[in-house]
Amino acid sequence: MSAAPPSWPDLPASHRRVLLELLIHGEESRVRLAERIDMSRASLTRIVRELVELGFVIEGQSRPSVTRGRPQEMLHLRADAARFVGIKLTGDALYAVLLDLEASVIDRREEALASRDPDSVVDLIRQVTDELLGDHAVPAVIGIGLAGDVLRQGEVEVVERSNFLGWDPPVPLRSLVERATCIRTVVTNDVHALAGAHHWFGSGDEDESIVVYGLGAGIGSGVVIDGDLMEGVHGRSGRVGHARIGGAGRVCDNGHTDCVHSFITMPAIEHNAGVAPGEYALAVSRAHQGDPVALDSFRRAAFALGAVIAESVNAFDPGAVSVMGEGLDMLDLAPEEVPRALAEYLEQLSPDDVRIERPRFDFGLYARGAAVSAMRTVLSS
Repeated sequence: MSAAPPSWPDLPASHRRVLLELLIHGEESRVRLAERIDMSRASLTRIVRELVELGFVIEGQSRPSVTRGRPQEMLHLRADAARFVGIKLTGDALYAVLLDLEASVIDRREEALASRDPDSVVDLIRQVTDELLGDHAVPAVIGIGLAGDVLRQGEVEVVERSNFLGWDPPVPLRSLVERATCIRTVVTNDVHALAGAHHWFGSGDEDESIVVYGLGAGIGSGVVIDGDLMEGVHGRSGRVGHARIGGAGRVCDNGHTDCVHSFITMPAIEHNAGVAPGEYALAVSRAHQGDPVALDSFRRAAFALGAVIAESVNAFDPGAVSVMGEGLDMLDLAPEEVPRALAEYLEQLSPDDVRIERPRFDFGLYARGAAVSAMRTVLSS
């Protein structure tokens, strides 16, 4: 591996706040920036000077003031001043992106896992990170997202369980990657990371409360309340898959046949549609052709989604609910089922009161979410 990049500096909270404001809202005048973060202009001038010296901020061209005062000098981030590697791990692949300091994707990779053994996975992470960073001699941070329980033990993130990777007992992934790369690393649940990224760059409101669902081989959720990502005391927030909703579907890992997992995941849809494991596309095709068994599997999946959305709305009263993932064909094949479930499970609200979003999705978004989780750690902590 090439020489490790410089470490991310230990910045004071005031400096991180300035960087975070410019990251989320883009270039700002000194006057406007001081107002937004409730800071005196003298203090801001000092902080900006230090951030310019560190190479993180650039003083841009002056723009005419909206009043008749002097032109306002604009401040913006220097995009190439840092790099953030985002990695999403599945049971058989690694998806990676490289972000600059403005959170723009500047490179990406996709690699098959030769083995799920932790040492093999860490070595692949090291190789991909080395390729993405190249000779960039700027501070870098790695963010890793995966489906599983990521517990924080002091300053260490431990993957206690990851069914798709088959990791049990716990794996100290953060420590292993930091040792292999000599780069600060953050490990988080993939849907928590997705929610954090969507909150900053997709929801349109820094202080909004949102719930994000990720649907595919499993189901997970991430919750942001009044601008704060809620990971829970044990890092296990967002568990929604085993609420009992009636009916009879695929047997889940807990032995249920009537829970959300029995209907909503891609393996459940395959089973309930009567196709072999891994033939999700065939189930979709049959449903489009009007096959009643396949159609019913997507109807029940959509109803299950509406039920869990209703429960999150009842619990958190979010401004919006976003659904993402590769397993959302239910919304096209049975669009009437989500509102039907909302009407049945919502308390004191109607389906029309719930704003449901379906952003564009690809697996790179999970990797970008992991990179943004690294950003959140160094800029918000």
